[in-house]
Amino acid sequence: MVKLSAELIEQAAQYTNPVRDRELDLRGYKIPVLENLGATLDQFDTIDFSDNEVRKLDGFPLLKRLKTLLMNNNRICRIGENLEQALPSLKELVLTSNNIQELGDLDPLVTVKTLSLLSLLRNPVTNKKHYRLYVINKLPQVRVLDFQKVKLKERQEAEKMFKGKRGAQLAKDIAKRTKTFTPGVATQLEKQRTGPSQADVEAIKNAIANASSLAEVERLKGMLQAGQIPGRDLRQGQGDMEEEEEEEEEEEEEEGAHMEANMDGAGDGMNVGDQGESYEGMDVESHVNGS
Repeated sequence: MVKLSAELIEQAAQYTNPVRDRELDLRGYKIPVLENLGATLDQFDTIDFSDNEVRKLDGFPLLKRLKTLLMNNNRICRIGENLEQALPSLKELVLTSNNIQELGDLDPLVTVKTLSLLSLLRNPVTNKKHYRLYVINKLPQVRVLDFQKVKLKERQEAEKMFKGKRGAQLAKDIAKRTKTFTPGVATQLEKQRTGPSQADVEAIKNAIANASSLAEVERLKGMLQAGQIPGRDLRQGQGDMEEEEEEEEEEEEEEGAHMEANMDGAGDGMNVGDQGESYEGMDVESHVNGS
């Protein structure tokens, strides 16, 4: 990453673009933060910040001349407050391919009354229900949204949807910054907050100490990166086997008790004659065998 310094601004390409605006090209420097823009001396109509690493749209000094801001392919997830005070002439804001999540994250643009073109293509926010109508209602000054002209029919539909108290409540509900559940994410975050248990730490130490080759060390490294604790599965497997053995022992005891009860019942039901026949049969068999 490169810091946006006064020296970088002075060395960056400057030219007159096809629409005859004076443009500053700061594209592709992997800049993480917008700063030191006072070094532009407010000499540009357009600044191109495409293909950087900017996360928040703020940090502007007073730039009365700036009309177009190109922020394609960054990581913007937040828009700073009072943007209109620093950029009073801003007309075109291109935020294509960023990380704006919620409709409420766009509310700081409400006060930018000069804004006429806005692009949010390839942002998660565009997948929200009523996205386009919400933006049209919230930012009536925008005439071109995602490079499509806002039609009169859309404005009427947006006005109807968000009209009155019910409409205001709907807009409020839609704008909420909701947390969407993603399988596995909550568990990972919990692990990050709490850290591994003492048993997990011991398992990791033992696995590393017992590693016999570089390949084994690499395998352990891969397991840790995947969130798996070496030895945990083994401990769990042993625990499961012990539980299964206990269950089998209990079942055998129950079966033995059941068989014993059945034999007692059969003995009680046997009469004397039956017992005599059994004894006689035993004597005959013994005599035949010569014993």
